Amino acid sequence: MAGTSTFHVSSATTIFRTSSSLKFSSKPWLLPMRFSPKMPSPPRILRIYALTSNDIKVGTNLEVDGAPWRVLEFLHVKPGKGAAFVRTKMRNYVTGNTVEKTFRAGSTISEANVFKETKQFTYKDGSQFVFMDLNTFEETRLNEADVGEKTKWLKEGMDCNLLFWNGKVIDFELPITVQLTVVDVDPGLKGDTASGGSKPATLDTGAVVNVPLFINIGDQILVDTRTGQYMSRA
Repeated sequence: MAGTSTFHVSSATTIFRTSSSLKFSSKPWLLPMRFSPKMPSPPRILRIYALTSNDIKVGTNLEVDGAPWRVLEFLHVKPGKGAAFVRTKMRNYVTGNTVEKTFRAGSTISEANVFKETKQFTYKDGSQFVFMDLNTFEETRLNEADVGEKTKWLKEGMDCNLLFWNGKVIDFELPITVQLTVVDVDPGLKGDTASGGSKPATLDTGAVVNVPLFINIGDQILVDTRTGQYMSRA
């Protein structure tokens, strides 16, 4: 192995005393083992669960026509005539398309093997967003098209959940609440309270949200990333 020391000993009886016959190579001596800052991730076991339409609920991941879908809405329907069914509204993780689909009550459906891993957004490299696993230091890169509108809430050092399916990232989740800084807003008026009007404010990520009249430049605020609405001062 490269970097392993080599030496010569004149005889077995002189190995424990100083001897000029003990010679080391000019290469630095290293223990015969290899260190790496990256610890390999444990292998994942593929989970394939068979569901029925009766198991469908909001947030269920289904595999339909070879693609992963997330259930956004569902309704169990029992018509006066005919068989019962489940009406759903689903979003395709890969394409982002939203469709309505019905399933016959009690029919078998495959659950999509979607799993989450927490990664930290560390920096942007050109048009790519770099996320790092803080345990293994492995990097995952997403293109601007993959991040989409979520970029307006994304800050360096933020922990996000990356969703994987068949070994590739299909989506990622922001924290529900983020703390951002107001960088541009009309000055607040003395005496303004939380009740009353609002005004647009630009945040340090470039996002624009409506805030109460008393908010000023430099204020830290909390925003709900699901709705893009101001919640409170931080």
